[in-house]
Amino acid sequence: MTPERVEEVIAALDRGETRVAERVDGDWRVNEEAQAAILEYFRLREIEPLELGLFEYRDKIPLKHGYEALGVRVVPPATARFGAFLSRDVILMPSYVNIGAWVGPNTMVDTWATVGSGAQIGANVHLAGGVGIGGVLEPPGARPVIVEDGVFVGSRAVIVEGVVVGERAVIAPHVVLSASIPVLDVTGSEPVEHRGHVPPGSVVLPGVRQKEYPAGTYGLSCALIVGRRNESTDLKTSLNDALREHGIAG
Repeated sequence: MTPERVEEVIAALDRGETRVAERVDGDWRVNEEAQAAILEYFRLREIEPLELGLFEYRDKIPLKHGYEALGVRVVPPATARFGAFLSRDVILMPSYVNIGAWVGPNTMVDTWATVGSGAQIGANVHLAGGVGIGGVLEPPGARPVIVEDGVFVGSRAVIVEGVVVGERAVIAPHVVLSASIPVLDVTGSEPVEHRGHVPPGSVVLPGVRQKEYPAGTYGLSCALIVGRRNESTDLKTSLNDALREHGIAG
């Protein structure tokens, strides 16, 4: 890829004209050219100083600008890198959005939350304080983390390794979701296991599953689907209220 093409792709990502991943015919498809352009952009850029008022930084990637035109609220010292796209009415509390990320309309990125490289965050999402959304750019074609429309992610939850969180799911505080951590639906008579995907509308809590080893029995991290989001949950304004709707203390 030529340097000129790299600059074109990064600028298109910044404007929201292209995305690292996009839903096509119901499935999420990865834009390998966009991923490759981001990686090449890091190689092409030189480290340079950047002064913002009293603050001095030294980095390769410039910061995003033009929030007034975008209709985005940005609370100091929130940071978004050039090449990330923020839709209208996004609110960034003091937080961080990395290059290649896409954040949908009316989404809140709360204090100290991070949105990693290439992550795709839908509309009307709330990423609560300290949420960690991992970045995925390689190997080429690797699916980024995707949080679909209407999802509520509780404080200090972590979502990495290309996990897809389906629409309107409620993720409790401290849940960890990765490609290898099982998501167990325990609402029926037998558990149903998912990996790398949380079904739409699920209410998810952190859990532990016991496993035998030569040295003894130990608990391994898992996530538990304990219920389904419903209309009354949609009226709640806090994660604790949503969890109490399912008889769970927040």
